[in-house]
Amino acid sequence: MEFSIKSGSPEKQRTACVVVGVFEPRKLSVPGEILNSASDNYISDLLRRGDMEGKSGTTLLLHNVPGTLSDRVLLIGLGKEKDFREKEFRDSIATTVRVLNETGAFDATLTLTELPVKKRDMSWRIRQTALMAFEALYRFDRFKSKKDEVRRPLRKLTLSVESRTDLSAAEKALSQGMAIAAGMNLAKDLGNLPGNVCTPTYLAGQALELRKQNGLKVEVLERADMEKLGMGSLLSVTRGSHQPPKFIVLSHNGGKKGDKPVVLVGKGVTFDSGGISLKPGPEMDEMKYDMSGAASVLGTMKAISELALPSNVIGLIPTVENMPGGNASRPGDIVTSMSGQTIEILNTDAEGRLILCDALTYAERFEPACVIDIATLTGACVIALGHVASGMFANDDGLARDLLNAGQNAYDRAWRLPLWDDYQEQLKSPFADMANIGGRAAGTITAACFLSRFAKKYDWAHLDVAGTAWKSGEKKGSTGRPVPLLTHFLLARSGVQVE
Repeated sequence: MEFSIKSGSPEKQRTACVVVGVFEPRKLSVPGEILNSASDNYISDLLRRGDMEGKSGTTLLLHNVPGTLSDRVLLIGLGKEKDFREKEFRDSIATTVRVLNETGAFDATLTLTELPVKKRDMSWRIRQTALMAFEALYRFDRFKSKKDEVRRPLRKLTLSVESRTDLSAAEKALSQGMAIAAGMNLAKDLGNLPGNVCTPTYLAGQALELRKQNGLKVEVLERADMEKLGMGSLLSVTRGSHQPPKFIVLSHNGGKKGDKPVVLVGKGVTFDSGGISLKPGPEMDEMKYDMSGAASVLGTMKAISELALPSNVIGLIPTVENMPGGNASRPGDIVTSMSGQTIEILNTDAEGRLILCDALTYAERFEPACVIDIATLTGACVIALGHVASGMFANDDGLARDLLNAGQNAYDRAWRLPLWDDYQEQLKSPFADMANIGGRAAGTITAACFLSRFAKKYDWAHLDVAGTAWKSGEKKGSTGRPVPLLTHFLLARSGVQVE
């Protein structure tokens, strides 16, 4: 879909539809009042008759409104004005785009971008509008023989700003929003692919496509390369699968030569059966999403390359398939990680940490400014935080603060959990340097504690996105998170204003 930015009075817009907001009870937004005056109170008369109250999520489509140049006027209910905040703004944009896409209007002018949102500026509203528009229009129907087609889909959305002086900042914010949305769509597409298509080899191919399209430097390490590096922990996970493992290295060199890079590490288990510690059958199909960390790294690298981010960023993706088989790792096996530390595998379904730990050791060679790993690591994180916030751990308070702020600004929020040494006790093994699980209690924390043992040589953070990377039920599908959080973090770290 095409986007543009414009400043001008709503009644003078020559477009298929102008969108204005209505607060409860029956209070028009400022652009709505302007339209109402131009129409000689036509709109307010309809509201007074009870055609619309302004409740959140409600809509009313008007045709041939007097005094206007647009074919239609779409009224969007915003709820009570005192309760109108970030979530309500985002929801109103999503509702608007869904309805517009069904009205037959090829283009529309959206004045909701002028609505004040507490503690958020115009650039934030423009960025979020682009994100929510892409979200509302996203479909994954690649494998359907008969696709749901919209007869006259929305093709162009013009975002309104109050003043011409806002145009430059709005254009910049729109570019950021569109780049983040493109990264999210890539992450969603990869996450939604079935495991028989999205294999480690397929992920490596997608990384090579980013090299062609976005100019990223890409290297793919094969099994023999990993064996030479001593990645015994990673390779133990892939033993039961016929799919060969891959270790993908992506580089965005937008900063000065010699500047230390930020390293992103994404868990890429393209299907997780649990291995010998087999998962229960119900909802096992959703284990195709266990590569969402890898997908978010690819999506973020796409976004920052489109934005020509003036920083150096490395993406590391260890990617495997975890399957049972005659050669699969067994509970009780002991493996040696790239760091030289030994691990007793008590549960083969705690495999994500086994591939991430070797990737965290590999990250040392880049002498990173910081390292952030992203993983659908523990079901315990879903129990702790549900599907709203990602779990976050860090060994550096400044890095933790920057990530939390980025999540707030992106509306892709995370919550910091403790990384105290007390929890390390649960990982003790009588036979190896550590066990790969610490028992049921504090499972999310002990998983992070495990990873922290391989991240002592740099500032490090861990994002557990098991509860936020995809949705179940009727709206089942990948969310593209935490691409917005990561991109906002990298933009802010590069000195780009994104609040």
